Order: sequence, then C-alpha cells, then structure tokens
Amino acid sequence: MSATTRPQGLSAYVAVTAAYWAFMLTDGALRMLVLLHFHTLGFTPIQLAYLFVLYEIAGMVTNLSAGWIAARFGLTSTLYAGLGLQVAALIALSQLDPAWGLGLSVAFVMAVQGASGVAKDLAKMSSKSAVKLLAPKESGGLFRWVALLTGSKNAVKGLGFLLGAALLATAGFVWAVLAMAAVLAAILVAVLVAMPAGLPKGRKGAKFSEVFSKSANVNWLSAARVFLFGARDVWFVVGIPIYFYAVLSDGTEEGNRAAFFLIGTFMAVWIILYGAVQAAAPRLLDAPARSEGQLVGAARGWAVWLFLVPAVLTAAALASPEPQPWLTATLVAGLLVFGAVFAINSSLHSYLILAFTKAERVTMDVGFYYMANAGGRLIGTVLSGVTYQVGGLALTLGTAAAMVALSAVAAGRLRADNPGVTPA
Repeated sequence: MSATTRPQGLSAYVAVTAAYWAFMLTDGALRMLVLLHFHTLGFTPIQLAYLFVLYEIAGMVTNLSAGWIAARFGLTSTLYAGLGLQVAALIALSQLDPAWGLGLSVAFVMAVQGASGVAKDLAKMSSKSAVKLLAPKESGGLFRWVALLTGSKNAVKGLGFLLGAALLATAGFVWAVLAMAAVLAAILVAVLVAMPAGLPKGRKGAKFSEVFSKSANVNWLSAARVFLFGARDVWFVVGIPIYFYAVLSDGTEEGNRAAFFLIGTFMAVWIILYGAVQAAAPRLLDAPARSEGQLVGAARGWAVWLFLVPAVLTAAALASPEPQPWLTATLVAGLLVFGAVFAINSSLHSYLILAFTKAERVTMDVGFYYMANAGGRLIGTVLSGVTYQVGGLALTLGTAAAMVALSAVAAGRLRADNPGVTPA
C-alpha cells in the first residue's frame, strides 16, 4: 500500500477495534445465554455441544472464504457484513418458541448459531488483517497493536459472558437478545459513519485458490492453532460450566439464578484475565528486544508449560471422582493459571501469523489461519460434550492436556523467516 493510500492509522485502528469490541460483547453474552438457557430446559451435555457445532463449522467455511472475499471486495465490506449478520441472528433467536419441541428447537438454534459463526469470523478476519496494514513498522509496533486488539477483545468478550448470565437471570432470554441486537445495530450505524477512508477496497483478479498457503510456517502455525484452541474449548464450552452448575445449584429457581451469576462471573473473569495477559504479552516477553527466531522459540516453550496445567488438573479430578470443595477450588485456580499461560501462547501465534505473511496475502493467510482456529474450536466443542458425558471431568481435562501436547509438537516445526530480525 503506498503512502498516499495508507489510511489514517490510529483513527482507523480505533474504529476497527470499536466495531470488534461491540461484536465480541454480544458474542460472549449470546454463548452464555444459549448454554445456560438450554441447560435449564434439560439438554444433555452432548445436545448442548450440538447447539454450537454449526457455529464452528460456519466459522471454518467463513474463514476459508473470507480471506478471498476481503481481497476481492475490501476489508470494510466484510467487517460491516459481519456486524449486520450478527444483528439479524440475534433478532432471529428472539423468535424461538418452546412449543416447537426439542428437535425443531435444536435445529433452529443450530442454524442461528451458524449465522452468528459466519458473522463472528467475518468481523475477526477483517479486524486482524487491518492491523497488519495499519500498525507502525518500527519498535515492535505490529506485536503491540495485534496484542492490544486481541487482548482487549477477549476482555470485552469476558464481560459479555457476565452480561449474558446477568441478562438471563434478570430480563429473560427474549428481551436479552433483543436488547443486544438494538445496541449492536446502533454501533454498526456509528461505525459506518465514522470509519476513515483508505483501507483496501479489493482487487478483482483475486483467485479463491490463493487462500491455501504454500508457506510451511503458516501451515504448521495453523496446525498448532487447531490443537491449542481445541484444548481450551474441550473444557470451556460444556464441561466446566455444567460441572460448576451441578456443584452450585440446588435445583430451585433462586439456586439457578445464583449459579448463573457465579458461573458467568467465573467465565468472565477467565476471559478478562486471558485478554489482559494477551494485551501485556509484548511487554511480558520483552518482544521489541527479541528477534523473530527467539519468538518462534518462545512459542514452542510456552506450549510445553501450558501442557502441565491440564495434566495436573486431570490428576486432581482422578483423585476425587465426586465433587469436593478442594477440587472446585483447585479447578478455579488451575484454570485461571491455564488462562494466563494460554494467553501467552495465543498472543505469540497472533503475532507470528502476521509476521509470516506478506501484505499482499494478509487476508488470505489470516483467513486460512482462523479457519484452523475455528476447526480447533469445532473439535473442542464436540469433544467437550462427548468427553464430559462419557468420562466426566477427568476425561475432559485429560483430552485438553493431550491436545496441548499436539500443539507443542506442531509449534516445534516452526522456523523463523528472519531469525535475527526484531519484530516490526
């Protein structure tokens, strides 16, 4: 991109970040609303996992094609499409009628969640790709800007988990989703008005086949991402929330409300901690002073440290087959540690994908990488319901440990393109 066409960097970054924040607030709230609402209706862990399966499948398909769509039609077009589709999905979900019966209700929610998955990954791919083009090129600017965007997004999503649980307990399911749709629609209008000109408008000659990367680094990093996010979602989506619900709720309406708030608070704190560590990762790793080769090595090392956390928690769960206060306390502390170490891993990945790609391929490689991210979430989502129903908490956490180990193996195949160059 030439100097004459480069957008107003900071103002465009602020507009993109604001749109992404708004989206992720509703995304986190919607996930918690759906999970807790349908659990109280008697859905099994596997049925709850089904509700999110199409969401993740849609994310895979969207990310694979969104890089080409953005290259063809421009980054702002995909960002606006993501926000608008999420508004439509929220409005559609408000029309859910319990009288439809279990089968139709599950199919309808899966379809709406699928649309929400498309929306989420259109917005994510647009925002992350824009950072590559907007970030300053000196003194670790790229790592700082991507870490701030990703970290702040996850903090906002954490607030969304708390918001969703609170809205369900106070306003009810229908009014909660309608309120979120109204707020997100207002923000979409504001972003349409405020977005500075200058982000790429697209190129007509972009070919869909270009989305498949020929870079070994991009492919191995994408594989590491599959297992990293699978390891998180295998406990995060169904297993831990349902375990905590069983421990915290006494089955009464008042007990359910208290459990909703406590579960929502834990999930919110976990995501906020994760986001805060992500945002601080460049400083924690002293990234501006480290070469690309050193950061590649750090990605391998931090994956090994992450493996130890679910391995220890699995041993704790095996030592206490029945819920015990000490086990619950251990889980809370251990999963918070997992969140902090996971955030370092995720932040390194998010920097490396932008470091490995070229400006002319950024939407393609970022789309392919986030397709892998969605694939990991899909695997984790399905395994979350299956492992918890088949083997309980121990199998869920043991599966998370195994997936982190596979992520470490994939990260071990990364090689720095410029081993002696400090990050831009």
